[in-house]
Amino acid sequence: MINWAKQRLLVVAPHPDDELLGCGGLINLVKRSGGQVFVLFVTVGDTRDYSQAGHSTGSEREREIADVVKHFDLDGYHVALPGSDYHLRLDHLPRQRLIDLLERDSPLSISEVRPSVVLLPEISSYNQDHKSVAHAGITALRPGPRGDRHQPSVVLTYEEVADGWSGESISPRNFHVGIEQVDLDQKIEGLRLYTSQWRTHPHTRSEEALRALAAVRGVQCGHELAEAFSCLRFTA
Repeated sequence: MINWAKQRLLVVAPHPDDELLGCGGLINLVKRSGGQVFVLFVTVGDTRDYSQAGHSTGSEREREIADVVKHFDLDGYHVALPGSDYHLRLDHLPRQRLIDLLERDSPLSISEVRPSVVLLPEISSYNQDHKSVAHAGITALRPGPRGDRHQPSVVLTYEEVADGWSGESISPRNFHVGIEQVDLDQKIEGLRLYTSQWRTHPHTRSEEALRALAAVRGVQCGHELAEAFSCLRFTA
């Protein structure tokens, strides 16, 4: 059993809203338990999409981040690579640059935060930024002597509703965290603050889809509601 009140979570989010889609319930659980949560947003920029507006701007999404940070009372956040030169183009960066950024070259790097738990995006995601960040994160968290580099006790990858749409084998959901209704409600409320990204049903970012997934993950582990992860490391 993990005592979430004593944990320091570092959530690595390729884009703003990924952190809530994948583990917003856990974020709220940790914060209301008395633990700490830090979010490293890798990139944010202008985006063409299928919303009613047809696009969102980087500045608009940065304002949304500020609202979300306040909503959850996060202990720290940082946008590492802002701008359209990086957003949705992380697969064009040398992987070593992303590895260094996650490992020690940002204010919320692993070496700076020294988290007990790190959460990464799904490595088999169809999204090129998610995939690039996941690969870099796994390398940055490679096994090694604790005296050389900080080694978090728990490393998880979080899921999003559409992660299976990749043509690749998806990671096993072998780590479930039971959450309460308040955690799910706060997750949904937080996602609504990402106004430019919120969608109505049927959509993978809709309230109905997210509540349904939490219910399914709950019954898989004997809870009313849960979030599920792939566990890459659990050190007792």
